[in-house]
Amino acid sequence: METFKGVTVLEAVITCPTCGARAQETMPENACQYFYTCTSCGVTLKPLQGDCCVFCSYGDTACPPKQTATDGRTLSC
Repeated sequence: METFKGVTVLEAVITCPTCGARAQETMPENACQYFYTCTSCGVTLKPLQGDCCVFCSYGDTACPPKQTATDGRTLSC
């Protein structure tokens, strides 16, 4: 997972699948983010089927709830 000795990572780079733009964003600590608007092309991203949030679908780091889950599932999404 993306934790380091119990520390949850709150920053992620999200990549737009439409235009390829990348942006570093801060993830919410206790919730999953379902929508994200690309800062370059303006398309609204939603999670892919089976993912809990846009960071799990398009980010380089899983969301904090998934990082802290002990069984691989999200706890508070």
